[in-house]
Amino acid sequence: VQLQASGGGLVQAGGSLRLSCAASGRTFRSSAMGWFRQAPGKEREFVAACSGGGTITTYADSVKGRFTISRENAKNSVHLQMNNLKPEDTGTYYCAADREAGYSDTYASNAVNYDYWGQGTLVTVSS
Repeated sequence: VQLQASGGGLVQAGGSLRLSCAASGRTFRSSAMGWFRQAPGKEREFVAACSGGGTITTYADSVKGRFTISRENAKNSVHLQMNNLKPEDTGTYYCAADREAGYSDTYASNAVNYDYWGQGTLVTVSS
């Protein structure tokens, strides 16, 4: 199983980026997929997650109202639309997928519950 993240880059504060993560090797139609990020010198933190059907979403408080996660199960993909970016959003963004079916906010926001991880894509927001 592989998760390939893309879409990172350099953007000015207030700008937008769209991250994508394509999974191969198995499908995740019934499982949670999410995004986490890690800033230099800090621990990895939860950003957003969604259920297998994409109908249930969970966001970190710091990104609510600015980021939108969505699923594209026909392409075995998950996306993260990031608007009104801030310098504190800078970091390496990782997509993740759970092997098990089911979803809850608490479960989906915990990195230990994810079995597969992408390689990360760097997002840099300049002030």
